[in-house]
Formats: sequence, C-alpha cells, structure tokens
Amino acid sequence: MTNIILCGGSGTRLWPISRTLMPKQFVKLFDSKSLFQLTVERNSKVCDNQLIVSNTEQYFLALDQLEELHQTNSKYLLEPIGRNTAPAIALACMALSKEEIVLVTPSDHLIKDETEYAQVLHQAKELAQQDNLVTFGITPTFAETGFGYIESSDNNSVRAFHEKPNFKTATEYLKAGNYYWNSGMFMFKAGVFLEELQKYSPEVFEMSHKALKKAKHENNSTRIKHEDMLSIPEDSIDYAVMEKSQKVKVIPSNINWSDVGSFDALYEELPKDENGNTKHDKYIAIDSKNNLIYSIDKHIATIDVEDLIIVDTGDALLVSKKGSSQKVKQVVAEIKKTTELHNIHLTGHRPWGTYTVLEDTPGYKIKRIEVKPGKRLSLQKHYHRNEHWIVVSGTATVRVGKETKLIRPNESTYIKMGEVHRLANNGKIPVVLIEAQVGEYTGEDDIIRIDDDFSRD
Repeated sequence: MTNIILCGGSGTRLWPISRTLMPKQFVKLFDSKSLFQLTVERNSKVCDNQLIVSNTEQYFLALDQLEELHQTNSKYLLEPIGRNTAPAIALACMALSKEEIVLVTPSDHLIKDETEYAQVLHQAKELAQQDNLVTFGITPTFAETGFGYIESSDNNSVRAFHEKPNFKTATEYLKAGNYYWNSGMFMFKAGVFLEELQKYSPEVFEMSHKALKKAKHENNSTRIKHEDMLSIPEDSIDYAVMEKSQKVKVIPSNINWSDVGSFDALYEELPKDENGNTKHDKYIAIDSKNNLIYSIDKHIATIDVEDLIIVDTGDALLVSKKGSSQKVKQVVAEIKKTTELHNIHLTGHRPWGTYTVLEDTPGYKIKRIEVKPGKRLSLQKHYHRNEHWIVVSGTATVRVGKETKLIRPNESTYIKMGEVHRLANNGKIPVVLIEAQVGEYTGEDDIIRIDDDFSRD
C-alpha cells in the first residue's frame, strides 16, 4: 500500500505562523515535529511506500524534514502550480500500478488515536480490495459549520455529500447520527480511481495523462511542466469523482482527528497549564486564563485577560478573541495588498539552507545566512545593491567575477553591483555568514540568476 501525501495549501488561517513558503504542515507545533512529519510517521506503520505530492517551492522542506526522520526513500511528484486535489491524486495514481492500493491523506491533519486509526484503515482496505472508493467520515463531536459532511446509509454506502452547513443545519446533522465530517482522506486501488475519473471527469483525466507523459523524471522525483499543469482543469476529488461515483463507501472514524484549521482548533490540541493557558517558556501570566500564546523569541506577559489568542513571529503580531480566529483569512487578504508578510517569515528556508533578516531599513539590509554542507547558492548578480559577506563559521568557496577563493571565519569579501557571484559550501560543517546589502533597493526580487541548479535564492 502506498501513502499519497498531499502537501498543497498555504494554511492562511494560521497566519502569521503559517506563510506561503512555510505553511502549517511544515511548522513544528507538536513536540518539535511538524504535522507533515507526524503524518509520515503515522502512515509509515501501515504503508510500504510513500509518494509525496508537493509544489516545487516546498519540495526541499519535505526533503529536510524526512531526513530528520531518517527517511530517504520517498518518491515525489512536483507541481509547479496547484490545481486542487483531483489532478494531484490523478497524477500520483498514474505513476503507480493499477492494482496498488493507495491511502490518500492531507499532510496537515492531526490524528491522536492511532490504535483506532489502524483498525479503520484495515476496514477501508477490505472495501478497497473490492474495488470501492473509500472515504473516511469523522464522527462529529459538535455542530461544526467549517466542514463539509458525508451522509451515510446502510452497508457503508454514501447517500450524499453536503457543503459546509449553517449552525442550525449542522445541529440537525449531529442529531441524525448518520452524518460525518468530510476528512479529505481516501483509500482505493489506483486503477479503480482512474477509471471513475475518466468516466465522470474525462478532461481532468486526459490532461493529467498528457502532463505526466511530458513530465521530467530525475532520481526519485517527477516534475510536471508549468504549461501542462495549467492545462489541467482545476477541481477537487469530491466534485470530480466522489459525488458522482456509485462505488463510494464511507468508514465512520472516531480517531480523535483535527484539521488544525484555526487557532481555536490549535488551542484545543496544545498542552496547557492549570489556568488553561498554553504552555510557553517565555509566557508570564498574571491572573490570566484560557489564552493561546505563541512566540518565537519574545517574552509575553498578560495581566487580567482571558480567552485571547496572541501570536508573535518577530515581524507580525496577531491579537484575537478566541472564537473569532476564522477571520484571520480577512487579515491575510488585507496584508496581501501592501506587503509580503503573507508569503515568508523573517527566516526563509531554501534548498541550500536558511537566511534570517536581522535588519531591513531603506538603503541597507542585514542577513544571517547558513549554507548546508555540499550546497551552493545560484550563480547570480544584482543591479541595485552591493554586498559584503563576513564568514562567521565554516569555510565558504566564493566566486566573484572570474576569481574563486576560500573565505574562512573572520574573513570577508565584497561584491560590487552587477558583478556575477556565487557562494558554495564544499566542507562538512555549515557555513554561517553575515551579509550586508547596501543600495537603493534591497528587495528579494533584485536577483538575476545565471545558473540556479534547481536552487532558489
């Protein structure tokens, strides 16, 4: 059995923790592990292989986090742009044997009852072996209006899929007893799914098939071309197949599941002190209770407050009442109009390592850069800034113009505006340096790449 892990989505409802280039599935929220890592660990116990569907920007995040788990044999399907779940699952299934049973899971869900989860998967596998398309319906615990629902009938059959209801309708669903939250998890034979996709959404099937045929294959990854991905109709698996097929079965699943889709949902899953405040080493609570506090490096103190969400990430601060965190999406919509705060943190993760913005002022920017052993930045130049590099640790191999030299700790180099340059780490320990950019413009888009080796700066 193969676990198809869907890594798409930017998790805007958890901004400012979650950003486009570091979405919630890769943020380490639980015991220093990410939801992606927990998904891999959980499903590795029942699946023989895993196929990770990711966009090209998040590919290296998955690589790094799998390396931390000592898992290096995964396969990847890389999408240049997202076209929703139907094309993603179709492309993944087309890369597998028709008889292969696949477990399709999002990468950003939390499942705490793994014993029940294993039993649920066993039931689903039996139905999948009988050529059914199996979906997992989460046993609802309250009248949730933020999820779609699955209405079941006898013998695990699905009577209907329902869109997100209002509170009155959700309450009626809860009382009825045969309605389940739509988890977005599935199990079926790859070939059976593709047959149903071709039957009910032939254009998605055909364009996905063409895109995969023209894809670039290298080592353990398959890269879909941008124009081919764009030609595939955008559609969800529910609309494309599940709501139309006569082969759909639902497994009621009481597995202590959460999609961690809001700060209110996150609050429920985090450890708390005796006053209901989330535990944090740098949080001081004076007569305060039931607060969610998140900070990367600042001390936060509260006095005589309760039921608040306070999230500090260095470059952004969110304060909200609990119960109102779904409105974070409105905040992100406003931020997109004027800044890039929705897109990236002060610390950016790249294929070669990380950079952290220490100071950003008109006329200059200062960064801390860490380059992993064996990695290098793209060969590039800048039109609007000069750069000074000071090596703090490790030995950097630096090319400036036609000259290549080694720069050791406490040594520096200067790159003039317009000069071609590259930094590489050919050693066995990380290279750490301080970069000072000086010029009329120091934006991240002032980079002319000459050769990037699939890297991104």
